[in-house]
Amino acid sequence: MKVSMSVNGSPVTADVESRTLLVHFLRDSLGLTGTHVGCETSYCGACTVSLNGQAVLSCTMLAAQAEGAEVTTVEGLARNGELHPVQEGFWERHGLQCGFCTPGMIISAVTLLEENPDPSEEEIRRGIEGNLCRCTGYHNIVRAVEYAGAKMRGEAPAPAEWENA
Repeated sequence: MKVSMSVNGSPVTADVESRTLLVHFLRDSLGLTGTHVGCETSYCGACTVSLNGQAVLSCTMLAAQAEGAEVTTVEGLARNGELHPVQEGFWERHGLQCGFCTPGMIISAVTLLEENPDPSEEEIRRGIEGNLCRCTGYHNIVRAVEYAGAKMRGEAPAPAEWENA
């Protein structure tokens, strides 16, 4: 079957088997390997992408269900060689360790900040709760999202805790 959608701002049309999951279409057909295949049961969030501005789990969605949609993966966030503020925040606030959960976590954080540009720590934790990180304990991930929120609001991010020591 033929599917057409916009992926990271570019139109894409391809023939896929009707049972092809969106995550496999993105990775295998389009070579966008930033979207990770984790549990394939919608538990871990590593496969999170933005579909028409909403965070969705691409491991539980067929590529055909994205027909006509705007899909954004972690690769589509940077513009003109500049990291998206959330990507920058993860870099600046050490929001990653092994990096496996990072793409899905970043997409979830972008969606959160688009809906709520100034979330509290509790709201950030709720906004990323569908993404499991087995390495960081979430502290620096929350700080990364706070950093990004400040940047997106045009404010200077608060200094990192280690900068005050």
